[in-house]
Amino acid sequence: MGENTKLWYDRQSTLNTGDEQESWNRALPIGNGRLGAMVFGDCPVERFQINEESIWAGPPVPMHQPEAKQAIHKARELLFAGKSEEAEQLVQEKVLSPHTGPRSYQPFGDVWLHDLGASNAEAISEYRRELDLDTAVATVSYLQAGVHHFREAFSSVNDQVLVIRWHTDGQSEINTRIDLTRGEDTLAEVKNEDCLMLAAQAAHGTTHLGVKFTGLLRAVAEGGTVKPEKGTLLVSGATVLTLYLAIRTDYHFDNPMEPLHHNLFELCEEDLQRAMKKPYEQLKREHIEEHQRLFRRVELGLKHSTLADSVPTDRRLEAFQQGGEDQDLIALYFHFGRYLLISSSRLGNMPANLQGIWNPHMAAPWDSDYHININIQMNYWPAQVTNLAECHLPYFKLIEGLVEPGRKTAHEVYDCRGFVAHYTSDAWLFTAPVGMVNYGMWPMGAGWCVRDFMEYYRFTGDRAFLEKRAYPILKESALFFLDWLVRHPETGEWVSGPSSSPENLYVASNGRSAGLCMAPAMDQQIIWDVFACVVEAAGVLGISDEFTEQVKAVWQELAMSGIGADGRLLEWYENVEEVEPGHRHISHLYAIHPGAQYTYSSTPERMDAARKTLEYRLRHGGGHTGWSRAWITNFWSRLKDGEQALANLEMLLKKSTLPNLFDSHPPFQIDGNFGGTAGIAEMLLQSHGDEVELLPALPKAWEEGKVKGLVARGGFQIDMEWHNGMLKQCRIISVNGGTCRVAYNAQKKVLDTEAGAAYDIEFSEGAS
Repeated sequence: MGENTKLWYDRQSTLNTGDEQESWNRALPIGNGRLGAMVFGDCPVERFQINEESIWAGPPVPMHQPEAKQAIHKARELLFAGKSEEAEQLVQEKVLSPHTGPRSYQPFGDVWLHDLGASNAEAISEYRRELDLDTAVATVSYLQAGVHHFREAFSSVNDQVLVIRWHTDGQSEINTRIDLTRGEDTLAEVKNEDCLMLAAQAAHGTTHLGVKFTGLLRAVAEGGTVKPEKGTLLVSGATVLTLYLAIRTDYHFDNPMEPLHHNLFELCEEDLQRAMKKPYEQLKREHIEEHQRLFRRVELGLKHSTLADSVPTDRRLEAFQQGGEDQDLIALYFHFGRYLLISSSRLGNMPANLQGIWNPHMAAPWDSDYHININIQMNYWPAQVTNLAECHLPYFKLIEGLVEPGRKTAHEVYDCRGFVAHYTSDAWLFTAPVGMVNYGMWPMGAGWCVRDFMEYYRFTGDRAFLEKRAYPILKESALFFLDWLVRHPETGEWVSGPSSSPENLYVASNGRSAGLCMAPAMDQQIIWDVFACVVEAAGVLGISDEFTEQVKAVWQELAMSGIGADGRLLEWYENVEEVEPGHRHISHLYAIHPGAQYTYSSTPERMDAARKTLEYRLRHGGGHTGWSRAWITNFWSRLKDGEQALANLEMLLKKSTLPNLFDSHPPFQIDGNFGGTAGIAEMLLQSHGDEVELLPALPKAWEEGKVKGLVARGGFQIDMEWHNGMLKQCRIISVNGGTCRVAYNAQKKVLDTEAGAAYDIEFSEGAS
């Protein structure tokens, strides 16, 4: 693996600021997809802040409004008549449910190690803490009172436990107190002399009773003793101290309203016993091997910087933010993004939420929920292209979990077939429209998500997935849209509405701000995309029936927003003034990313208009949140502008990246990490329209580099090396066989490949 895969620091996370959140923003994340921790690396009091993915406060969840169907029909009439204010008032009162929160994803608690063997006054030297992305092990080491201390922590996928190990050099003793805490309404007690138990139920005070959970922390002291004292454990005289933490909950994904009835204590005991049967080195080795099975599939090398070895990551980031040159830091950021996806989204688990799995708040920002008006989708943009297809599967499980409640919503709210979901959901899988008009009245969330099922097939060629999972859910979404769309009274085209362009506002004819409208550009593009996916999937599967014919007919008559007098793509069907020209959502560019409806080969005039749109947004302050800046990086990549893509990627690190490299919305929100990672991959490899394009948006600053293991649609794995900005080596490994059309620098090659075979290809340097 490349050299630049470590985040390291020469300062503790907890600084002398008294700001707990700032300390958390310096701690380092570990996780096995389900069980995560933020490792602070502090002394003499060390903290591990722990999360388990299914600990959510509970119902009630938003419910359907009884008069919604009639209000929807009336709102359409009002909008077509230009009466947006009346339509908004009607929809707000009769369609949208009030929020029933907070109903947050919550932390499990904290593990504390209080070093009793050294005085606080004794100086610490040779301090270093690090996160090795290649091994998924967080470590801290320091010298105090002549004794070298070493701690390491990891979260094992194989054994489903969090493991912490502390040892010193020589025969120096470890004397410490171990606490396991969470706060009020928590049962914390000693079990079996060497074990702490914490049990609680997620809630917000006395409301929103949710998931019940139990955790067991067992301490093993080599050469010393462990004994209970007033709800804590005291360790004396140990040469090595190892802690094992297991957590289990009663959350039932397949039917969240019916919790599981397992004995959580016994399940934790089983996890601990299974893990502790293994020697520690075996436990650690198997953890590393499983992590590296995924992590080492992809390598990225840009211009090497000596700062990687000589300057701590936080000060390296500070130097970059002040204008320093460090493209190697971008490679580290890319590796960190893949690390986070591996650590927060594993097969059989829940998908990564707004904070991945790392959240210290009882009431998290936006409840740390599943925002499906871009945020969860962005979490998974790097999954396929960076060779982590397995990590994509929890996302699909979530969307499939929305089908049944979404069918009910489609019928009861809209009088439509199929299924629907809006801008958000959570562990309780609700699909009712909720909130305010400009973001809540947006029945496109499911449609955006189901396209990713087709993307999974395009990358992997998994026909069984296409037949059994992708096509059925695409059909469910398309059925909703077929019933939802109405003819525009003036043009006769099919239009969506009442809806909104996510979270944005326009100036209505009466001069007031409005969000509700008919045929916003993103709606029409998402529906176009779903219908295109249905037609493509049906063609592969050999399906031709009344449903597919209806989809084709409506698809051809969908309204598409035009280009305004100033050359920009219109966000709304009419040419209206937007209230916030620099808005963070750039919804009407969906068709260039993540969609591919607009490309230079198919619609060059639309790509030019998209560029003008992007330039306009940025001139007016766009990109001021982390995830928005990441999306903009991907837009510029699709527009084949490597300089602008890099400029915005650098802005993501300069303006929206915390000392531990987490993305800041602000506050912390993980989608910017994933979106930035995807943007880097998009600069190096694109695959649309049955063509694989190499280095499509390579900036001048990346004149030297190499990448290994990226994946193109069609199931082609790409390794490349370039010098002086020109491709020197390229190897294509065909996973499934078939024709591979490759483009680079205005040159094209066609390969007839066999499954499992590798092909080295060359291009001349003179073409342009």
